[in-house]
Amino acid sequence: MTDDLLRFDDKVVLITGASRGIGRACAQLFAARGAQVAVHYGQNEAAAQATLDSLDGDDHLLAQADVGDPAAVERMVAAVVDHYGRIDVLVNNAGILTTHPLPEVGYAEWQRHWRETINVNLIGAANVLYCVAHQMIKQGSGGHIVGISSRTAFKGKPDSPAYVASKAGLNAMSQSLAQALGPHHIYITLVAPGAVETDMSRAALDSPAGAAMRAQSPLNRVATAEDVAHTVLFLASPQAAFLTGTIVDVNGASYLRT
Repeated sequence: MTDDLLRFDDKVVLITGASRGIGRACAQLFAARGAQVAVHYGQNEAAAQATLDSLDGDDHLLAQADVGDPAAVERMVAAVVDHYGRIDVLVNNAGILTTHPLPEVGYAEWQRHWRETINVNLIGAANVLYCVAHQMIKQGSGGHIVGISSRTAFKGKPDSPAYVASKAGLNAMSQSLAQALGPHHIYITLVAPGAVETDMSRAALDSPAGAAMRAQSPLNRVATAEDVAHTVLFLASPQAAFLTGTIVDVNGASYLRT
């Protein structure tokens, strides 16, 4: 496929969790291919503004919402539609990761981690998808939704079981809705990265454990945010429509599913 086929001129792309990391890389790549990008953020307005300032083109938009608040999600999607008149692509990326090893945390803390993680990573993602999908149905021209899952949904992460469960739930929910929304020409896919080199992972990668993290892949490195973003870009393109319902691993062969 030639590079010029992956253009998104006149397309509106909403990316949740776009203030840094994978979300920022996706925003930059879509903008470079002609899209108008709505940069969602939860709390870090300065980082979101930095993302916005880094984008090629113009008429991009900041979109603030606590994804864990259903009313805020609805207002955010409505604001994007009010500004652009439509949404063509959703990158369902916003999420949180906490550590809560069962033998070490109290019952109240355990409940808090589960409640907060599921509320953002699964219920919040479902609410964003709901609001955007209804807008896509109203438009009548379909659209693409790409969810950001995780290798851990298949491999596990012993100290972060709520995160793993939320990503496994995101997979199941998104695949079910790929079946439900296919007749409306709304195509839903997921990307499941392994370790990714971002601000959040920098400390671990720079620690003594970093070498072992890189060695999980025969390429002896972890993914870059751009590795993930290029996969998202393709999955959001018309050429990927028949991949709807698919989960694409971006983990450098560090974990192989059969």
